[in-house]
Amino acid sequence: MFFIVLFFCHTFFFQFGRTEVIDNTLNPDFVRKFILDYFFEERQNLRFDLGEMCVKTTCDCDLLTFCHDEVFFFADSGIPGKKCGTIIVKAEELNNCRESVMMQFCGNKLDKKDFFGKSDPFLVFHRSNEDGTFTICHKTEVVKNTLNPVWQAFKIPVRALCNGDYDRTIKVEVYDWDRDGSHDFIGEFSTSYRELSRGQSQFNVYEVTLLSFLVDIEPTSLHYMNPYQLNAYAMALKAVGEIIQDYDSDKMFPALGFGAKLPPDGRVSHEFALNGNPQNPYCAGIEGVMEAYYQSLKSVQLYGPTNFSPVINHVARYAASVKDGSQYFVLLIITDGVISDMAQTKESIVNAACLPMSIIIVGVGPAEFDAMIELDGDEVRISSRGRYAERDIVQFVPFRDYIDRTGNHILSMARLAKDVLAEIPDQFLSYMKTRGIKPSPAPPPYTPPSQPLQTMI
Repeated sequence: MFFIVLFFCHTFFFQFGRTEVIDNTLNPDFVRKFILDYFFEERQNLRFDLGEMCVKTTCDCDLLTFCHDEVFFFADSGIPGKKCGTIIVKAEELNNCRESVMMQFCGNKLDKKDFFGKSDPFLVFHRSNEDGTFTICHKTEVVKNTLNPVWQAFKIPVRALCNGDYDRTIKVEVYDWDRDGSHDFIGEFSTSYRELSRGQSQFNVYEVTLLSFLVDIEPTSLHYMNPYQLNAYAMALKAVGEIIQDYDSDKMFPALGFGAKLPPDGRVSHEFALNGNPQNPYCAGIEGVMEAYYQSLKSVQLYGPTNFSPVINHVARYAASVKDGSQYFVLLIITDGVISDMAQTKESIVNAACLPMSIIIVGVGPAEFDAMIELDGDEVRISSRGRYAERDIVQFVPFRDYIDRTGNHILSMARLAKDVLAEIPDQFLSYMKTRGIKPSPAPPPYTPPSQPLQTMI
């Protein structure tokens, strides 16, 4: 009887997960998988405890090592010179696919393997890995004493089945269960997610048939595009943008994304054009920005780390070139609260505080926003390397505080926009006053034409 307990270390070890128990075998192949967030800037140590906490082995390498190689560890029994076998660990970077699939299979006239009675069949599903090897991803229950089993329907994430690659090979093996763990092999077949999605069909001579196939989208991402309502990012963008766009003369807005892998080579970027055109990232009105946002979700892969400083510096370069008061820049950042470059972001904000610009940060999702509150600087003026910001240019609000309990999203957006933009007039005036910039002369009053207008009907 074997199982493995996985511990994750940040400043101390805590139990992250436990595999299932596998009986009567010295070569267990565990089905249960574990998903860990990977942060390239941190060392993330893991420890594996094998068995009933009596055999331990410690891993002193980070998650990146697992992503590149199959890693072997020798289990230490605690007795000098005695080893208890090998733990083989394999990992793969997960695709952002959020689909799950519900499937059901049956068998027809399977081989009889038991001398007394019929077979006790079950299915084992293997996903193929990037290196061509296979890893178990699901086992069905055992159906006792039958050659025509109907297994229960089961739900599995598409990431677990094929990592979002619809053409990746899926191998399915059929076994006859034995109490002593020496299960008899009946047969196997290979397929793919794409083939399965075509519906009910007969796969091979072992007569294993797909009965049903139902896809379900799991909206676990804050960027999930619900066909019936805006997600939190889109609501925040629309709420603030529709008001602030009235203060822009040409209604053309540069829209940048940060924290994603870009096609075609998977390069990670923290200041990419949402419309896919780095030479001209401008979008026509907030509706154009919204459309660019939706299109980018279909083409890029969200990816860490999350760096704020590149987009702040991007806008600051434009603001630094126009200091005569003729233009004022407002940067809207919508974030889930994760930030990987806090020190660099503070430095960027301190530098930008002397420029004609303000920064609005809207936090979406359930995370704690301590870092965003610190950047706001309402209580303690933000500083970097002993230098304080010349003025407060950051306004932060958590979107969840403005969600209307009755589900009225229009009211939620109105409340959000009101508070988000509340500090902009004072920030604008403080910049102009400290630099002695006065308003331009008012345009001449409107003079009606001397001749009456003629119309043709």
